[in-house]
Amino acid sequence: MIRTFTKYYLFLVCLGISTGVLPHNLHAQSLGTIQGNIQSPNGEPLANINVALQNTSLGSSTNDQGSFTISNIPAGNYTLVATSIGYTARKQNVSVKAGETTQLNLQLNESAQQLKEIEVSGQADRYKVDVPSPTLRIKTPLLEVPQNIQVINREILQDQQIFDMLEGVSRNISGVTKLEHWDNYARLNMRGSRIAPFRNGMNVQSSWGPLAEDMSMVERIEFVKGPAGFMMANGEPSGFYNVVTKKPTGITKGEATLTVGSFDTYRATTDLDGKLSEDGRLLYRLNLMGQTKGSHRPYEYNNRYTVAPVLKYQIDERTSITAEYTYQYAQTGPIGSAYVFSANGYADLPLDFTIAEPNMDPSTVHDHSSFLILEHQLSENWQLTGQVAYFNYEASGSSFWAGGVNEAGDLQRTVSIWDALNVGKFGQFFVNGEVQTGGIKHRILGGLDLGSKRYIADWNQTVNLNGSVPFNIYNPVHSVPMDSLPQFDRSRSLRQRAGGNILSQSYSGVYVQDELHFWEDRLRLTLAGRITSSTDNQYGSETDETKFTPRAGLSVSIDPQTSVYALYDQAFVPQSGVDVNGTAFDPITGNNIEAGLKKDWFDGRWNSTLAVYQITKNNVLVNDPDNINFSTQLGQTQTMGAEVDVRGEVLPGLTLVWNYAFTNSEITEDTEEANIGNPVPGFAKHLTNGWLNYRFSNVLEGFGLSLGYQWQVDRTTWSWAGSTGQEALPDYFRLDGSLSWQSEKFNVALNVNNILNEYLYSGSAYSSYYYWQTEPPRNFRLSLGYKF
Repeated sequence: MIRTFTKYYLFLVCLGISTGVLPHNLHAQSLGTIQGNIQSPNGEPLANINVALQNTSLGSSTNDQGSFTISNIPAGNYTLVATSIGYTARKQNVSVKAGETTQLNLQLNESAQQLKEIEVSGQADRYKVDVPSPTLRIKTPLLEVPQNIQVINREILQDQQIFDMLEGVSRNISGVTKLEHWDNYARLNMRGSRIAPFRNGMNVQSSWGPLAEDMSMVERIEFVKGPAGFMMANGEPSGFYNVVTKKPTGITKGEATLTVGSFDTYRATTDLDGKLSEDGRLLYRLNLMGQTKGSHRPYEYNNRYTVAPVLKYQIDERTSITAEYTYQYAQTGPIGSAYVFSANGYADLPLDFTIAEPNMDPSTVHDHSSFLILEHQLSENWQLTGQVAYFNYEASGSSFWAGGVNEAGDLQRTVSIWDALNVGKFGQFFVNGEVQTGGIKHRILGGLDLGSKRYIADWNQTVNLNGSVPFNIYNPVHSVPMDSLPQFDRSRSLRQRAGGNILSQSYSGVYVQDELHFWEDRLRLTLAGRITSSTDNQYGSETDETKFTPRAGLSVSIDPQTSVYALYDQAFVPQSGVDVNGTAFDPITGNNIEAGLKKDWFDGRWNSTLAVYQITKNNVLVNDPDNINFSTQLGQTQTMGAEVDVRGEVLPGLTLVWNYAFTNSEITEDTEEANIGNPVPGFAKHLTNGWLNYRFSNVLEGFGLSLGYQWQVDRTTWSWAGSTGQEALPDYFRLDGSLSWQSEKFNVALNVNNILNEYLYSGSAYSSYYYWQTEPPRNFRLSLGYKF
């Protein structure tokens, strides 16, 4: 009774906050510019002064004449902060108006000691982001973009103590579900299908890998819902998420954090940011992480470390080059050991049940990635960006699965070798600019995308771990002798062992987008098109496809803080293979129709987005009813839904992330008429999440309280061929909270997850049995941080 009341109470509280009409000031939504000069007390220009807008990621630095420019600023009121070693910091309130340039002249006094660093973030707006990262290429404020784009910033990740993409990231975005995973590989679904992982604007999706990003190196995560021709076309029309890594800011600062927690969790991170040259042209950022972490299941662990250095060199006031490298290492037990199997339905085994063995060799992953980015300001209104990236992922280990289990609980544990290599090469070149034709302003984006991915794996060697003695799930005995453990043959190269287990893709895309602004920016019409060519090879079957995908969007400002939008966009998904007659399959085509309402409240302190959409996917493969070993291309699915997202400071000291999504995804065409109307696997029809954070002032200044929940209703499972049962997954409810205290330099946080100690899991029917993965019971994380 208490748990049920808690669910509905939290839901209603967040719903009331998100829909209440609260007093607010008008907040302009178009862009403005700040230009200025900084001088010493005797009138000499000061070069290499860092200039930033507090509570945003916008900033610049002064040139040799002491001048600076900050462009593409959403209209509103800001605090500008000017800092440099050897000078006393200066703060200045400034108002930015739409379409105008604000002029500032500042003076900095010399300081006898090095500056005490000013943190460029504050309590207000700490969960709200107004502009997309440069890696999304578009220069339009999120309030004006004709699409639902939601951003998880670093403050949310820190408050929730999220370690990597496998944890609570999905709770912060409407309609996103995390499906079962294989240890270090994240799979997120949204709007009826899997969404592609991007990093810094590069589509890095592969069958397995790259390794799920550790949050120590992440600045923000951007969820783009629906197709987006300015980023991709050859992917699922449900959208993608873009992980943006930390870059140098030019401000000398550092932070170290130590964390301990349940299941023998020990973690340390360091974030260093600053200058490597006195003239401020060579900047650096270095993030380090080390972690050892156990599990609520015996014999499971996840030991990781990350090294992520970044260098940025400002060649001149118009041109910069950035080099970034990331190395991630992970060591776990056999992949898939988190799965539990039973012929008698879900959750009939203890929460800590495991099929793993204590003496099996670990699985290891070495993940390398590197970026080289060149940015050049062609003129005041035009910028050229080019970047190349290389990804190399190597895995060596084994994986668990079930060869079968009966009602008495006798389980056949199979262990397969799992060695893999994943290589990705990417290149992007794009230009942003603005031109005026009569009374119409054009915001232009155009560019070229190139990419090549190749994945090879050996999972061909499989052994039965049980031998002649059955492993009974109701009376488990973990005692496999060392000489009975699998001994895999790695004498040949991985390429030789992989055989036909090769998946590759190469693609190229050319796109152009024109955002036309009418009636003093009250109406914006987006017209775009993209031509994408893709060559896909899956297990020896190759297809070549070229597709044109159009995009049209309309955004209208009802008032300076409210906009409505409509969007039509397309995507396509290449498909390999042939039907029984040898005819190659056409690609899946996806159409997205979307409309929404966006609003800033309380002078932009918090924002709400309401979106409705319909996605139709054609040419979906279905089983050939006359030839069970083949597929045929007569399928169609349709996903419809509505989403609400709220984030920001809704009351003084009270910040909120709240969302709700209704999703209905079903089969609309199939060779088997009985399948029409069946749900598409992998979504929850009703999904709502909330996270409330209150930071005290006055007497309890520095103390904070947080409470959050995840609630999934009417969950669907996978639909595997040959499954004899489809027992429904139960509803899912999880309650989390935290206590914290922070001062200028120190912060302490205690997070408790799954406060109600629920038995939480996800899974599916498979063949004649069920499988599922459990989440941890009630657990804690305690962190101590120091800023310097």
